[in-house]
Amino acid sequence: MLKIGLLGCGRIGQVHARSVGQLDDVRITALSDANPEAAQALALKTGAEVRSSDAVIASEDVDAVVIGTPTDTHYDLIHKAAAAGKAIFCEKPVDMSADRIRDCQKAVAKAGVPFLTALNRRFDPSFSNLQKRLRAGEIGDVEIVSILSRDPAPPPINYIKTSGGLFRDMMIHDLDMARFLLDEEPVLVFAVGAALVDPAIGAAGDVDTAAVTLTTASGKICQISNSRRATYGYDQRIEVHGSKGMLRAANVLENTVESAGRSGFTTAPAQHFFLERYEAAYRIEMATFVQAVTSGTPLSPSIEDGLRAQVLADAAAKSLETGAPVRV
Repeated sequence: MLKIGLLGCGRIGQVHARSVGQLDDVRITALSDANPEAAQALALKTGAEVRSSDAVIASEDVDAVVIGTPTDTHYDLIHKAAAAGKAIFCEKPVDMSADRIRDCQKAVAKAGVPFLTALNRRFDPSFSNLQKRLRAGEIGDVEIVSILSRDPAPPPINYIKTSGGLFRDMMIHDLDMARFLLDEEPVLVFAVGAALVDPAIGAAGDVDTAAVTLTTASGKICQISNSRRATYGYDQRIEVHGSKGMLRAANVLENTVESAGRSGFTTAPAQHFFLERYEAAYRIEMATFVQAVTSGTPLSPSIEDGLRAQVLADAAAKSLETGAPVRV
């Protein structure tokens, strides 16, 4: 029985608690949150005991910690958990600073504890299937990857102001997916962006519409398109073109019923947002973490993967600022 301490009982903490609840041989024994009401509510659902974050990390009945707290708290919690010898499951981004992630990486390596960066889209059944077929050579050499990721609506402005910007907050998933599919490190990043959805986002110093082109040393290309608005639902699509063909992962719809008439064919909308669209990915991600920690097998995506995604996000932000490609 793997015993987990959950740090953070907000939206993502509740997602991870549900995932743990669907698995055998693992349970949440302790949890914490800056909001006592949120902690108590989730404790009632999980049977866990409410403690301070420091107490959770120090507890003998906790083998691993799940960090779902605000990003600016990750650095200290990772260092404390590593020093306590706990396995670590950490939400993305590990930190807003690549240098601070490197500090965390050193602490984790010194302690020798397992660490998973929760870039959950790698565990999506469709995306992981596509990646496996790429590696098997189904479409030959990868030439160009296209990733589309568009939210149904922008988050509150207060969130935008503290998010670190679209590239570090939203696109970081797609930047990691680019690495996952290209199987080769990007060396050149070029970004464009604008505030077309809400002028207040621009006034807050961010963009809500962006495109990034990544190029690898061998010339492989990845195009990423992001928007904070999609009137038709949560848009999550991938297409990979290769020397022998193409692989594509389409949107997951609310249902599979299709209607046909004189005006053509119609289908259901795409699932509304990430909680529905990536429910299976979150569950598989947690199951992978539990299995790896209990068996002693390596974890992926690692803290190195989290660092590399952050470096690409930083490069995209710099490219937008300067209007020039950035080498990484």
